Amino acid sequence: MVLLPNRSEVAVRCLLASLVCLFIAPRMVAQAGTGLPTLPQPQTAFSAQESLQYSVDWRVFPAGTASFHLQTQDGKVHVHATANSVGAVALLFPVADQYDSVLDPSTGCTLLYSKKIHEGFRRVDGTLTMDAAQHEQRLSEKNLNNGTVRQLNGPLPVCSTDVLSGIFYLATQPLPVGGAVRFPLADAGRVVAVTARVQAREQITTPAGTFATVRVQPTADTGVVKNRGAIWIWYTDDVRHIPVQVRAYLFWGTLTLRLTHLSKQ
Repeated sequence: MVLLPNRSEVAVRCLLASLVCLFIAPRMVAQAGTGLPTLPQPQTAFSAQESLQYSVDWRVFPAGTASFHLQTQDGKVHVHATANSVGAVALLFPVADQYDSVLDPSTGCTLLYSKKIHEGFRRVDGTLTMDAAQHEQRLSEKNLNNGTVRQLNGPLPVCSTDVLSGIFYLATQPLPVGGAVRFPLADAGRVVAVTARVQAREQITTPAGTFATVRVQPTADTGVVKNRGAIWIWYTDDVRHIPVQVRAYLFWGTLTLRLTHLSKQ
């Protein structure tokens, strides 16, 4: 059984974790465990403490804000993210979501992923536990409007990252132009193989400044619905690999996340 997000959650995940938008289209069925790569070990350390804030534009209109906070605590990396709609978009469809991920910094493997979805009248809390030792992922999701709970146990063939921490896991890998990183990514009861190709060096200007970057395009190796769109992440072209811009060309428009503020320790 595979749980698939509805269209509103697809849009919000694009605000938060554009890495996954290409392969969570509602009609897709991914085959867990088919040709999955192993998760390459991190080659650089995760930041001990880092906060990033982004503006989010839909086409040419301000649509929202997104934030990420990384902190190492008790030997684990905790990633906390928020997505909020603003302006006219907030009037049409208010969004105030929170996402959390806990991972092992020595392997990059996700241990726990949770979400609090507040979108319009929709209120959902969910937790995904990833047990690599038992090769199992366990999803529990509660609808706060009516109290219903749905649970799913699915296979976890290999140690995997997730839709939130995957952006920062990729930053721990070497990103030479012309190179590629293949890794497994787990989400909502399924695991897919992702290939992130490093395409070019570019200079990018955001409200936080001007950066020398490498442009990376992540795609799912299998199960991608054709003509759904394309996604790019611009990482700084240094050992830090800070994601300063994300752009998603999707069937309902273009979303762009631009870094507005960075604090790092």
